[in-house]
Amino acid sequence: MAKQSTKAEQAILDWLGGQREAMLALLKTLVNTDSGSYDKPGVDMVGSHIRGFLDGIGVASEVMPDKKFGDAIAATVAQDTEPRSNRPILLMGHRDTVFPKGEPTRRPFKIEGDRAYGPGVADMKSGLVLNCFVLAAIKKFGGAPAPVTALFTGDEEIGSPFSRPVIEQHARAARAVFNSEPGRALGAAVTGRNGGVFMRFDITGKAAHSGANFEMGISAINELAHKTLALHALSDPPKGITLNVGVVSGGQTVNTVAPWARGEVDLRFITPADRVATMAKIEAVMAKSFVPGTSAKLEITGEFLPLVETADGKALFKHYGSCLKELGNEPVALFTGGCADSGFAAATGTPTICAVGPVGGRAHSPDEYLEIDTLVPRAQALALAVLRLDSNS
Repeated sequence: MAKQSTKAEQAILDWLGGQREAMLALLKTLVNTDSGSYDKPGVDMVGSHIRGFLDGIGVASEVMPDKKFGDAIAATVAQDTEPRSNRPILLMGHRDTVFPKGEPTRRPFKIEGDRAYGPGVADMKSGLVLNCFVLAAIKKFGGAPAPVTALFTGDEEIGSPFSRPVIEQHARAARAVFNSEPGRALGAAVTGRNGGVFMRFDITGKAAHSGANFEMGISAINELAHKTLALHALSDPPKGITLNVGVVSGGQTVNTVAPWARGEVDLRFITPADRVATMAKIEAVMAKSFVPGTSAKLEITGEFLPLVETADGKALFKHYGSCLKELGNEPVALFTGGCADSGFAAATGTPTICAVGPVGGRAHSPDEYLEIDTLVPRAQALALAVLRLDSNS
């Protein structure tokens, strides 16, 4: 039998039930604001829109600034009852997208049928909207068993080089973490994610005229080709280990033996042990000269920790799933190969689940979409999970 809602719970469910158009209005503003990871002014402008919303509901926000990447923003709604826990419940979301400058101008927010489109509409500006409105509902009606903090960061798509310690600090202090990345289906959330390492390798060869002195040259591009194939051979998809050389460059001119080349690699893995073992193999590939006379240097440019499935994480999903089920959705726990900030949070030891945001798909592409009808029910489910965490955690 479904749990009987408290007065605060019912008020929050009813209020959120009437916020669809307001949610879409805020979403349109966020989507139509440029915020690629390296566009600090744009990412911070999205932050300004969010802070404006928070100011409007009477919630103060704290800005943790950075010179290079988007600032981090934290906002907390204090509990309104006799303190049962001083450890907050943490909601997370990132403001940056993968898209180049001007993308919202080229294809602005639009609604077609029951879907919304635009850069970052699912990943994850709709999740930011969801967190804003859950915070607003709890501010308006109370009922939370602990303070509720929403953290809005600005560099997730590139491995959170600035935000990682901020996330870890807030997660370590929290009793539970909900990351509002896009949901996979109406009743699905993510309890496990791959970790990832982004790397760059630079190869040095020797230039020579490709006609007059061909034999004197040492081709860095040929070495890159060998290394690319060797790295690909380390992939083991059944174990969740994949290596992708996704970007290459090199050479001087078409009639010069290439004196340099560069590749960028994406490694995905499930467990920390797999990372250690695979990195050792990658370093061996870099140390080997397939083309005699070449040398290579490897550099890690970004990293995500895996969201490792734990008993505490599964218990948190079971709690969240019970709220989904009460609202008419059958809960499903998923593992995904994508990386997210939830891995940093979970690694602190705090129970963490991911993808509790509205449902969307085709992220990072021009076809990215949001299922509009999931905005309200996913917000209601998250709010209910927060309100009931004290007695079910």
